[in-house]
Amino acid sequence: MTEYHYNPLLAGAQPQPLLIVISGPSGVGKDSVLMRMRKLGLPFHFVVTATSRARRPGELDGYDYHFVSEERFREMIANEELLEWAEVYGQYKGIPRFEIREAMASGRDVVLRINVDGAATIKALAPEAIFIFLAPGSPEELRRRLMLRRTEDPAALERRLEVAADEMARLELFDYVVLNREDQLDEAVNQIHSIMIAEKQRVFPRQVAL
Repeated sequence: MTEYHYNPLLAGAQPQPLLIVISGPSGVGKDSVLMRMRKLGLPFHFVVTATSRARRPGELDGYDYHFVSEERFREMIANEELLEWAEVYGQYKGIPRFEIREAMASGRDVVLRINVDGAATIKALAPEAIFIFLAPGSPEELRRRLMLRRTEDPAALERRLEVAADEMARLELFDYVVLNREDQLDEAVNQIHSIMIAEKQRVFPRQVAL
C-alpha cells in the first residue's frame, strides 16, 4: 500500500511559524528593508537586537535596538539571556531569547537581523530557520552607501569593505540571496515577502526548535 504524507494545510490548519534570518554586510540596507517591511504591515515579529553601542540620531530604544550599557550586556551574557551575541567593531550585539520563543509560541513569524557570523551561529542552533543574504547591487554601490553614512574614518571604511568581501564569500550558509539595489528597496522587500509566502506552502514544513 502506498503511504501518503499528511499535510495540515490540506485540513485548513495554519502554517508553522517561520524563523527568518536576514543578514549581509554592513551598509547593505538591512535596517531600511526591515523598516519598509514594518511600514507595509507585513505580519511578522521583529526581534530587537540588544547593543552596547551609543544611540545614533533618530534611533529609538526598544524599536531600532535595545540600547544597554556594556555592564548590563555582560550581565545578559552571564545569565544566558541571549541566543547569540558577538563583539562587532568594539561594540556588543546580541539576540534576546525570550522574544523569539514567545512570538513563535503565539504563531507569529520571527525575523532576525544579524551579521554573518551571527547567522552562522544561528544556523548551528536552528538549521531549519530560513537564511536570507541581503547583498548590494555592486561593491561600488556598497562603498557609496558607507561613505554617505559618514560614521567611519577612511581607515575604518576600508576595513568594513574588507569584512564585506569576506562575508560575500560565505553565501553557502544561506538559503536565498536578495539584491538590495540603489533606489529599488521595494523590489528587495517584495522578494523577501515572496520567499516567506512560498515557505509557508512547503509540503514538508520547517520545524524550528530553540
